[in-house]
Amino acid sequence: MAAITEDLDPERFDTRLLVGRVGRGEADYLALRALDLPAHQIEGLGRSPNLFKDARALWGVTREINRFEPHVVHTFHGYLLRGYRSPPVTSAVVVQGERALARVSTRLVSVGTNERDELLAAGIGRPEQFISVPPGVAMPSPPDRARARRILGLPATGPVVSHVSRLTPIKRPERFVEVAARLSGRHRDATFVVAGAGPRLEELRTHAAHLSAPVRFLGWRADVDVVYAASDVVVLTSDNEGMPLSLIEAAMVGRPAVATNVGGVPEVVADGATGVLTQPSSTEVAVAVERLLDNPMERFTMGVAAARRARERFSRSRLVNDTARLYLDLGASLQFP
Repeated sequence: MAAITEDLDPERFDTRLLVGRVGRGEADYLALRALDLPAHQIEGLGRSPNLFKDARALWGVTREINRFEPHVVHTFHGYLLRGYRSPPVTSAVVVQGERALARVSTRLVSVGTNERDELLAAGIGRPEQFISVPPGVAMPSPPDRARARRILGLPATGPVVSHVSRLTPIKRPERFVEVAARLSGRHRDATFVVAGAGPRLEELRTHAAHLSAPVRFLGWRADVDVVYAASDVVVLTSDNEGMPLSLIEAAMVGRPAVATNVGGVPEVVADGATGVLTQPSSTEVAVAVERLLDNPMERFTMGVAAARRARERFSRSRLVNDTARLYLDLGASLQFP
């Protein structure tokens, strides 16, 4: 939404961005990358459900809508059907809430076909309501590999395998630690790094120590482009994903991925062409990572293909153009003045 707010033509679109507060241990995109972006902070708006805070946030959002009187209200929220909450809570709260909201929405925007199909299967929305608008990112020009490794304090030689995520249960970061433990004996020159923080961080450190896994924890990094530039393989280990931005960002920097074949991941990673898809198992992920560690030319070829595919499908300009087209189509169909 920040990219849309920044890049939409101000002569055609007058926008207002409403934001909440990030949770403890999370990074704030606006603070890290968009300090000058005008944004209106809504008290109570956050990730975790809270009856009092949610009511306060609803009041704040309603107040801003009444002040601004927009023709289009475009909300962004996470993909919550599977894996983020227990099945009873998901069924009773999330699905029912989404069904109700879909009935009063003009369009439903999914990031990909997998997300759309799962929402429809859950009885959320009608096929004609959906439009797919994949994410779009713009990465800063990364440093070269040698400088990136100096910045991060990583060895100048040997392959680097990285995992970039918010360290939560659904991301299953312990699989990455187990991969490092499995491969460290056969690939002593490899360095395994985790960039991110979250509720699983301390548990993950303990798990790594227990397995004697040689994992370096970098914490939150605003400069994830540096992490990708320093890497040879980027690994995603999740049980579920909507459309993983970490893999899109890695591809933009020309890095191949090893990723679990879940959710919308196959819409980002072309198996065998820009990376390798596996079942959600640390054993299978380790086999795929080792394949790329043993084949530098395949890594290089996949990285080149990944960058080309990412530029074609996931550019920031494409995201903004798709969104502008959506807004204009809504205006035409609803006869906005």
